[in-house]
Amino acid sequence: MENGKTKKKTPAAARPRKAPARPKSLYSQDELKEIFRRFSIQRPEPKGELEHVNPFTLVVAVALSAQATDAGVNKATRALFKVADTPEKMLALGEEKVRDYIKTIGLYRNKARNVIALSRMLVEKFGGEVPRTREELVMLPGVGRKTANVVLSMAFGQATLAVDTHIFRIANRLRLAPGKTPDEVEEKLIRIIPDEYLYHAHHWLILHGRYCCKARRPECEHCVIADLCKSPEKTSDVPAPLVELPPQAVGATD
Repeated sequence: MENGKTKKKTPAAARPRKAPARPKSLYSQDELKEIFRRFSIQRPEPKGELEHVNPFTLVVAVALSAQATDAGVNKATRALFKVADTPEKMLALGEEKVRDYIKTIGLYRNKARNVIALSRMLVEKFGGEVPRTREELVMLPGVGRKTANVVLSMAFGQATLAVDTHIFRIANRLRLAPGKTPDEVEEKLIRIIPDEYLYHAHHWLILHGRYCCKARRPECEHCVIADLCKSPEKTSDVPAPLVELPPQAVGATD
């Protein structure tokens, strides 16, 4: 009550909206910036290790990489992409021949079926061009959110974050962005990673998980963020020397 009058409430629609709060993290903003600063020095231009020649072959390669290593996929697709680097050529090749090229990859029969089906959809619905939105990409057979995010990042330069087994593992192990599902981890990482490092964060985290914070035993003695890491599994608090690594060899083994 003011001077005997009831104070009017501001309509909800007129109130300024609060920005979404960052999720609680064990790491401070300064620590998060330092983690990704070090990754940026170690690998200034990180790259995906799946061989491809255009957005179409990238979609196919990433779809084939489910439950398979990048090295195994590269070995199978080198010959395939020489004869079929567009959806039209892939359709002309046919499912049986695609199977023959990729039979060294796990689940190759189902994957060959998906490659033909996604090629057909690209031709019939998208004019043979790979779409540039997540909503359209996930319409393609065999393409889920992770594959779509990889394509958006690597083919079209969008700052996305695809949570594969490596990222899911270290996000939980390091207590960086713990979550029970890849989508939960992705949402948390997107919100805590400093904006200036978000574009390359996907590859930095994958490569860190693949070559340093390995599944069987993390190699803490080679880790550049050992002093910042909050994992209960870590065996060292002394960070490895922060030096730029040699250029990546695309197709390296997992």
